[in-house]
Amino acid sequence: MSLNYIKNFYEGCLRPPTVIGQFHTLFFGSVRMFFLGVLGFAVYGNEALHFSCDPDRRELNLYCYNQFRPITPQVFWALQLVTVLVPGAVFHLYAACKNIDQEEILQRPIYTVFYIISVLLRIILEVIAFWLQSHLFGFQVHPLYMCDASALEKTFNVTKCMVPEHFEKTIFLSAMYTFTVITILLCIAEIFEILCRRLGYLTNQ
Repeated sequence: MSLNYIKNFYEGCLRPPTVIGQFHTLFFGSVRMFFLGVLGFAVYGNEALHFSCDPDRRELNLYCYNQFRPITPQVFWALQLVTVLVPGAVFHLYAACKNIDQEEILQRPIYTVFYIISVLLRIILEVIAFWLQSHLFGFQVHPLYMCDASALEKTFNVTKCMVPEHFEKTIFLSAMYTFTVITILLCIAEIFEILCRRLGYLTNQ
């Protein structure tokens, strides 16, 4: 029986009850994760090693880099992806335990409401992630970062640091914002699809 639960859960995650939900899974699972996993590592993988300040000393570079990046972008976006997956995963786990068919989700009002709530939670989490990203990383990566090194260096308060490959990082940052917006729009479209199909079921009855 436990294997049946796992199978139902797996199928529910891969094949949601809506067409837009299935496209969202494809977009989310393949394009977004591939982009982050492959290109994200290429762009941000050696950033800490090439981040240099004036004077170029290891302890100063590390101190200013930690100030420049309170959290690395790869870690932030990985946490975002995992967090956004949680509402859908919880719903499909519930559906698997109750042995609910995907088609049944849109036919039974209570299941439809639960599924819409999971989609709304995904939207809220994406909006929060967008807001956090804008506060942590901004919308553009500048070539110079002015580091407040007064706690480390008593001789001066501010030092200039060079940010490596700032133009590539700006492009990648814009792409991640775009992915977040596309995901939010897909979730909104999925809710409209659910409501339209639900109205279709009611009309047929």
